[in-house]
Amino acid sequence: MSYGQGGPPSQWDPWKPNSQQPWTDGDDGVSPDWAALADASEQRSKRRRLFFIGGGVLATLGIGTAVAMAVVSAGSDDEANRPTSSLPAAELPSASGTPSFAPTTAPPPLDPKDFVSSKAKDKAPISPDLLFPGTQLTMGSNVYKKGPTADSTTCSTGAAGTLAKVLTANDCTRVLRVTYTKDNIAVTVGVAVFDTEAQALKVKSQSDSKSIVKALTGKGVKAFCNGAICRSTTNSYGRYAYFTITGFTADKDVTTKDTAVFTTGDDLAESAFQQIRRRGEAQASAAANG
Repeated sequence: MSYGQGGPPSQWDPWKPNSQQPWTDGDDGVSPDWAALADASEQRSKRRRLFFIGGGVLATLGIGTAVAMAVVSAGSDDEANRPTSSLPAAELPSASGTPSFAPTTAPPPLDPKDFVSSKAKDKAPISPDLLFPGTQLTMGSNVYKKGPTADSTTCSTGAAGTLAKVLTANDCTRVLRVTYTKDNIAVTVGVAVFDTEAQALKVKSQSDSKSIVKALTGKGVKAFCNGAICRSTTNSYGRYAYFTITGFTADKDVTTKDTAVFTTGDDLAESAFQQIRRRGEAQASAAANG
């Protein structure tokens, strides 16, 4: 059976552009094959349903993949190892949230010198044995043996040269003396007591090279500095002026080469200062704890 040029007519497919319908526009007396058309329509419906179902599965798979990728990305090493500086900074609490405390002011420490600068505060007992306790004095590697002591309210009895006049002019109330020896060297330490620091400072400034404490002998200590040249010192701390005179027990002159004499005098002057300061420290501590 011949269909003319161009081959057999194509099947009608409404989804395919320019497909030829199984009927013509003209009335050629041939009725359409309704059973075939119904069958074709049913096939097309099935294909559409399969397409939509398949597309839904693919969409679901796509969403699942996206979620999986997001989860993996959130737990990746790059995120875990991100430097702290790149992470969002936590908010610190405002200053208003911190507890406040009432300000407290500690009392200033007591100055030991205040307690030895005036008679009004310096109430502790004093004597040569309290000021210079024990039977010997150790200063560094030097050990000095304690000799005689003296205590007088007549200050001139413990002074020689111009010192007696200076002490009297500034109302000295007491002079305490002690002598120490080491080998053939002897030193007498004299401590003059005044009511105020100002008086002691005046004695220090008014003393000259002839203002010396009188050497104290006895208790096995031979006379020294009875005309021989000796080395003397003068100083003050608080209401106390303190002096030393150092020389040889053989009563010979001291020269600048006799370094042991200078060391002995300096050691005993330092000891006098320390003992007066300790007196102030003890009274300051008692006042603070009382």
